[in-house]
Amino acid sequence: MQLVIVAALLALAAAAPQSTSDREAYIITDERTDNGDGNFAYQFETSNGIYSQRTGVPGSKGQSNMQGSERFTFPDGTVAEITYIADENGYVAQSPLIPTPHPLPPHVYELLRIAEEQRAAGITFN
Repeated sequence: MQLVIVAALLALAAAAPQSTSDREAYIITDERTDNGDGNFAYQFETSNGIYSQRTGVPGSKGQSNMQGSERFTFPDGTVAEITYIADENGYVAQSPLIPTPHPLPPHVYELLRIAEEQRAAGITFN
């Protein structure tokens, strides 16, 4: 789900009306290394503030483990940055832009505690 949100945010930024500076943006950095053994690094930056970087190493289950970040500027000037890790445990993105669920009300924690006590005592409900 987080990947979908990140992709939507990036698509939104790309589809936003471009200012003159966006149309005239140029590449500042484009560095890529691939050792051919699953280890790689990538960094890309443009003059209008778009930035992407990631590194990868072979994972324990044959996949590529990656970590990196993406950064761009919204039309209102707000800078968006997303960092992520993708490995055997899945994809985890972090950003203040990613919505999070509201915290549970205190009584729910009490009900969960009671239910756990009942399970430990062997009480079941069918």
